[in-house]
Amino acid sequence: MISKLPLIGRKHRSRNTPETDAAVDEASAQRSSVSLTWRRFKRHKLALVSLWIVIGVYLIAIFADLIAPRPAGDYNADYPLLPPQSMTLTDPGDGRGFGLYVHGYTQEIDEVSWNRYYTEDPDELHRIEFFVNSGHDYEFLGLFTTDRKLFAPADPDAPFFLMGSDSNGRDIFSRVIYGTQVSMSIGLIGVVLSLVIGIALGAAAGFFRGVVDTVIQRITELFMSIPSIPLWMALAAAIPREWGPLTIYFAITVLLSLIGWTSLAREVRGRVLTLRSEDYVVAARLDGASRVRVIRRHILPGLTSHIIASVTLAVPAMILAETSLSFLGLGLQPPVVSWGVLLQEAQNIRSVITAPWLLIVPSTAVVIATLALNFLGDGLRDAADPYGGATR
Repeated sequence: MISKLPLIGRKHRSRNTPETDAAVDEASAQRSSVSLTWRRFKRHKLALVSLWIVIGVYLIAIFADLIAPRPAGDYNADYPLLPPQSMTLTDPGDGRGFGLYVHGYTQEIDEVSWNRYYTEDPDELHRIEFFVNSGHDYEFLGLFTTDRKLFAPADPDAPFFLMGSDSNGRDIFSRVIYGTQVSMSIGLIGVVLSLVIGIALGAAAGFFRGVVDTVIQRITELFMSIPSIPLWMALAAAIPREWGPLTIYFAITVLLSLIGWTSLAREVRGRVLTLRSEDYVVAARLDGASRVRVIRRHILPGLTSHIIASVTLAVPAMILAETSLSFLGLGLQPPVVSWGVLLQEAQNIRSVITAPWLLIVPSTAVVIATLALNFLGDGLRDAADPYGGATR
């Protein structure tokens, strides 16, 4: 038995060609790199939870028309400034059937202050159903027209405001869901544009050096020397107010990307200056590879961890920038719905005192999204760092 084992091993090895062995070794190395990165990332529990939160937020943005019970601009004049509504799980023995219900309301108006006061009517219940006909048609992902909603009252006229309503009787929950589309997409698109600009200028400055480096660094320092908020205000104020909502949305996205590339360019430049003197880079240049190929195939792959960290940290910065501009009245404007627009509508002191949910709900969405993206960036940076230590 023992004497046959080497023969079996030699016979098995003789079936493989050198090309097959090289392909197997390369595939194993790639799988090993991915698996090691994923294993390091899973050890960062907070980043793993943040990953699922970010995925959930973007799924909400994609399926906003299905999830939001009402259209963003739909209003009910009978229920302005209604507090957040709770759902009730009924007893099967009460004759209504087991399920989720919301109460109706009775209203009283103070003749002195003209404030409305709502009281739940225990005898009026409206059943919540799933995939119900809402009576509001929309294009589902641009594929077909439907009026189905994920959950809503069976009676379309029933009051249903899970997170309260604003002064016009519009559902805050639905508006925050639709605001997710605009705020999260601005962050993603703006980061992609700033990523291209930052990597291109930073790599060129670090690799070519000389006059190219000097010019790019002076431009970068010029943008970084100007305070961010005044610069945003000045550029946003230059956008004509007569432009349509879609044009303003595109202009704000480009504006934020043209400002947000400076820090990434500085980081990329510093890393390229370090890597350009590495042996494998020098060998590639001596072998006749072009400068663009050296940067693209040999230098940029070594910046993966830094680029990932910069991207995931830049997305919340873009979201906060859009929120700040819209809050100041210089960014997106109604009828466009974003988290910044919702905060701008709730900035008066009367809303803060009498209807605090107008401020709490959109600000909570901003905080959750930015924290999740920041923690996700920390986890991805540590997992993609090749010098992060051995993995057990």
